[in-house]
Amino acid sequence: MKHFRILTALAATILACLGMPALAALPVGAHAPEFVADASLAGKPFHFDLAAALAKGPVVLYFYPAAFTSGCTIEAHDFAEATAEFARLGATVIGVSKDDIATLNRFSVSECRSKFAVASADARLIAAYRVKLPLLGVSNRTSFVIAPDGRILFVYSALDPAGHVAKTLAAVRAWRAAHGG
Repeated sequence: MKHFRILTALAATILACLGMPALAALPVGAHAPEFVADASLAGKPFHFDLAAALAKGPVVLYFYPAAFTSGCTIEAHDFAEATAEFARLGATVIGVSKDDIATLNRFSVSECRSKFAVASADARLIAAYRVKLPLLGVSNRTSFVIAPDGRILFVYSALDPAGHVAKTLAAVRAWRAAHGG
């Protein structure tokens, strides 16, 4: 019986690491936890404040495991290419990882192409959004679209970076269409 429990736990962890949807990520309709975090835009550090960003419009908050890894680099490039469209719709894009600010300063220039900010998450922020990958201590690749009232409109979790930008952009477009845009 003990070996069965160990194998079951190991299988669940492997499935989670292979990109199965996060079972515990905050759901649509939940209130997004507010936070202020060290961030970087175009290599310049600042403090990102979710409440201040939401005062301007919806926020695309995407968690990624680690800067300069292949999937995270692809995702950053994809978000950089779409940043102008998100801005046209009134949305702010912010990427979040457990990386330190020195790493994010470099990542924001080279991979985010100075188009959008990236912020450093501590364990509490990762836990608050329920995006921690089991055993690894980093976040899953999970994208949220948060309405200006702080409610989560859309959630998508998959370690494969494909789809995150298209799906969040569709959610922002739907929100904008429903709110006079």
